This record gives sequence, structure tokens and C-alpha cells, in this order.
Amino acid sequence: MPLWLQVLGFGLLGYLSGSLPFAVWITRLAKGVDVRKAGSGHATATNTFRQAGLMPGTVVFALDIAKGFVPTYLGIQFGSAVWIPAITAGFAVAGHCWPILAGFRGGMGLATAGGTILACSPLGFVLCLGVLVALTLTMHHAARASVIAGLICPLVLWLFNMEAETIAVSGAVGLVIALRFLGDWRRQYRELWLDRDADTGESNKHV
Repeated sequence: MPLWLQVLGFGLLGYLSGSLPFAVWITRLAKGVDVRKAGSGHATATNTFRQAGLMPGTVVFALDIAKGFVPTYLGIQFGSAVWIPAITAGFAVAGHCWPILAGFRGGMGLATAGGTILACSPLGFVLCLGVLVALTLTMHHAARASVIAGLICPLVLWLFNMEAETIAVSGAVGLVIALRFLGDWRRQYRELWLDRDADTGESNKHV
């Protein structure tokens, strides 16, 4: 298969897979509501947990990981260049964030990004998750931690001698994650304990 056709095909596969709005579908099935009309306003597993409960939220979380994992895994198996999985993964996360199947109003992409890295390397997944958790606990701000984690995870994977394919996938999805969360850089979170303002009892929306 010509390289240009692989780029087009795997990019489209990634985007359409990422565009499957499981949070919207499952919350509507479980509660009869649009997950984006309450809570954070995003089609995320977190918002599904909040609105529909533990089981629907768990199912959405697993499916959001899978829709990043599956196309990236296929890109690894059948792509003829090391950067084909990275293109596939980047478009999968972009599809989750801006899904054509849900009016381009999707989620934030972290679970789907995790699935893409997991398809390359379980150790790489653990390292990136550790970076995100450490930054969130240190900075007490989910969006800023996500932006920085997206940008530095490829460097961390390089320092741990991960394969080029894994580093490339991390770089592609990291750029999408950074772009998605950058709009919340100044947002004040008070809903999670680590984002809670000790001086007030007010709550705010979480991504």
C-alpha cells in the first residue's frame, strides 16, 4: 500500500474511532440526558461518573481507552513507517476531543491518549500516567498539569530509552492534549480535593 494511502487511511481510522461519543450515548441510555448539558459540559468518563453513576462511567472509561488503543495497535501492526502509529494516535485523540459524530463537542482526550500509548508500551503508559499524576498533585491544577505532561512525556520516554514508535505516539497525542487543555489554563477548579480552595466551600466544574 502506498505510504500516502496509509497516512490517509490510518488517520481516518483514528479520527473516526476517536469520534465514537461513548459518554454521550451511554449517559443518554442510562439517564436519558446529554452528558454535555451538566457538570463540566464535556463528554468525558468523569462527567459520566458524575451524572450516570459508577457502572456507566466505568464502561465509558474502558471504551475511551479502547478507541485509542485499537486503531493505534492496527497502525503498529500494519503501518510501514514508524510514524504511522503516531498519526493514527494523534487523530484518535483529536476525534475524541472534536468528534464529527457528536457535533465536534467531545471530551478532553486523556483516556484515549492513554489507550494509544498503552498500545505501544505498557511501561510507557505507566511512565506517562506517573508524570501526569505527579504534576497534578504538585501543581493542584488539572489543566496546567495536563498541558505540561503532554509536552514533556516524550522527553521522559526518551530518557527511559523507550522505542521511537512509543516516543512518537506520545509526542503526537501530547500536542493534542496540550492544545485541548490550554484553554483551561486560567480556570479555577474546586471540585476535586486537590483543586479545592481552602478559603471557600464553593464548587466549580471539572474537566
